[in-house]
Amino acid sequence: MSLEKVVGDIDFGEGPRWHDGRLWYSDFYQGAVFAVDLGGRREQIVSIDDQPSGLGWLPNGDLLLVAMKSRRVLRFDGQRTHVYADLTKWAPGYCNDMVVTSVGHAYVGDFGFAEDDRSIPEPTSLIHIDPAGAIRSTGPGLQFPNGMVIPDAGNTLIVAESVGQKMTELEMRADGSLGAASVFAHTSGRAPDGCTLDDEGAVWFADAGRPGRAVVRVARGGAVLDLIETEDPPYACMLGGESGDQLFVLTAPSSSEAKVSGQGRGALWVTGVEVPSAGLP
Repeated sequence: MSLEKVVGDIDFGEGPRWHDGRLWYSDFYQGAVFAVDLGGRREQIVSIDDQPSGLGWLPNGDLLLVAMKSRRVLRFDGQRTHVYADLTKWAPGYCNDMVVTSVGHAYVGDFGFAEDDRSIPEPTSLIHIDPAGAIRSTGPGLQFPNGMVIPDAGNTLIVAESVGQKMTELEMRADGSLGAASVFAHTSGRAPDGCTLDDEGAVWFADAGRPGRAVVRVARGGAVLDLIETEDPPYACMLGGESGDQLFVLTAPSSSEAKVSGQGRGALWVTGVEVPSAGLP
């Protein structure tokens, strides 16, 4: 499989979601959320005075987006943006990726370290925002929780632990809290970042480690089913398209603001795959 460029001029793309016929993503250093159709036509949806990351939608269609540095989740109704949840009491460092269920439970990860100490991330829990707006930490300590997916039964959540080099599956209780954890797949030597679930229950993840430079399809238990190499490191991927059988990949030369901000050297790529999306985040 070969990747075809959809658009360039991205500083650092994250949080891709296929929604309403387009691929949506955040650009950290351009401070905005964009949507791109399959013809490469791009629209800026909303800009914020922060670094946007994880994206999701409430049942009424309002967009939720993570504001990383201020550690908040913002709500955009199509015209105005306001604070949906202030996570400063729960997140020790920058907030990052997010997944939102069909009924409005949101789960947000954070780096696990303070902004001025990027040495060794401490284990951290996910932050749960329930549909009524209540906030709590939930789940066991995770080593740099990153991309997340929800299998179709809706009673588990799979989270990529970038530093832990594994995909961890967590029991999802009726109230949205997370319980028992088990290993979905070890990814030894690879740092799973953004990820997406297919209809056979396998997970595609972007390997953001060093040397990285591949998106990997992994089955429960850890067997590698497929791998696509990339020129630059990939940081997130998402299945989408009209039939769910197109894999979108966001790449950049680096995640470092000093190296890529204002450079526009990142890109969104796409390739066809045999197994389509599970149809969920």
